Order: sequence, then structure tokens, then C-alpha cells
Amino acid sequence: MVTIKSQKEIEKMREACKLTGLVYQEIEKYIKPGITTMDLDNFAEKIIKKHGGIPAQKGYPSGEKGVPPFPGTLCISINDEVIHGIPSHKRIIKDGDVVSVDLVVYKNGFHGDAARTYIVGKATPEKQKLLDITKRAFFEGIKYAKKGNRVGDISHAIGDFVYKNGFSVVKEFQGHGIGEEMHEDPGIPNYGKLNRGIRLEPGMTLAVEPMVIAGRPDICVLDDGWTIVTQDESLAAHYENTILITEKEPEILTLL
Repeated sequence: MVTIKSQKEIEKMREACKLTGLVYQEIEKYIKPGITTMDLDNFAEKIIKKHGGIPAQKGYPSGEKGVPPFPGTLCISINDEVIHGIPSHKRIIKDGDVVSVDLVVYKNGFHGDAARTYIVGKATPEKQKLLDITKRAFFEGIKYAKKGNRVGDISHAIGDFVYKNGFSVVKEFQGHGIGEEMHEDPGIPNYGKLNRGIRLEPGMTLAVEPMVIAGRPDICVLDDGWTIVTQDESLAAHYENTILITEKEPEILTLL
């Protein structure tokens, strides 16, 4: 069900999203070659709890039989891993790695959701272009996140921009509504047709999240039941923010 937030609920959403943005501000200073993905996970969890939040992804059920709940605060996906990478004491971040971080904070009854991708250490032009296109795809999409437009207008703008620049989007996973629940209606694919889907109304809060692959769009899941990787081992990137539909331009809640 699509939820329209009251002004009071929007203020609570802003608090959760502000904390989400703060964590990324600190991660950007902390992430470097030589640390483990679990180091990064523990670092983020301490910040969230210090500011009265809860790491919402920790313990999140998979929905797949026999797959344990997600064990980390962050999804940390490296290079050909697209999303849902599990933090580990054994996984060391190396110079030149493309590291995607996805985080959901729960505070005062509401969620804030955002994702960022970093090139740790030395960047190549190819890797930088992947990150640039992924981030720009988000902003192309939210140009259409306005009262009276439809969800499909956002989806079409994202997919069209990505494909025109020679990259692919993940079709099996998508953005979503967000609020008291981490995942609410509507679903927001990263491809689609104009003038399709529900109409956007002020008070909707949405997590818009391009997941972009440098090669073919085909993906598969690893044996851990969570980590999604590209089949052709090409690099992937992820950029996401929680936004609010208003009477005019959308408000990005997870950018400080």
C-alpha cells in the first residue's frame, strides 16, 4: 500500500534520513585500502547507535527458505558484486576496489535509505565513468519525481540515460516506497515506459536507486543467499537516496 506521510511523519523521516546522510559523511572519511568490510560495518553501527538510531538491515529476513537473516549493518559489495554483500573480517578492501555501500537507518519509527559507491584509492577512467553515470542516473530520474507524474516516468529516465551511455541496469531489483516499513509500495524499477504506474502525490517518500552494470545486465546470487554478482564479472555501482514528493521539486532527504 502506498502511504502519504503527514507533516509530523515527514519530520520523523527527515531525522532518520539525516542520520543516514551523516553516516555516509563519516564513511567517506574512514574508507581506505587495508581495512576489512567488517571494520567498515562496525564503524557505521557505532555512529548509528550513538545518534539514537538502529541499523535496520541487521537481522532483516531474506524471504528465501534456508537463508539466514542479513548479519550486517551495511551491505558492502565490491567490484562485480552488485548489492547485498555481507561484511566479513576476512574481506580486505584493496587499492582500486569499487565498493558499494547500502545502508538503512531506523529512528523514531521511520526509515532512511541510501547507497553510495566509492573507488578506494586509485581510480581508472573506466571506473570513474561507471560511478558518474550511476549517480547522474539518479538525478535524471528525480527530474520527473513531481506531483502528477507517474512512477514510470522516473524509471524510464533512469534506464534511458544509463543505456544511452553504454551501461546496463539491474532489472531484478528496484527502488521502493519507504516510511514506517523499509520496503513499501510503489516499486520503482530502473527501466520502464513513460506515463505508466501510479501517479506521484505530495507526501510520498521514495527510495530511488539506480543499480548499474558496466557489462551485460545478467546477475546471479552467491551461495550465501544474499550477495548478487554480475554473471560476466563486470563492475557494478549503486547510488540511492530517499526523496520526498512535494508540491514542487522533490526534496532529497538523505543528502546533508
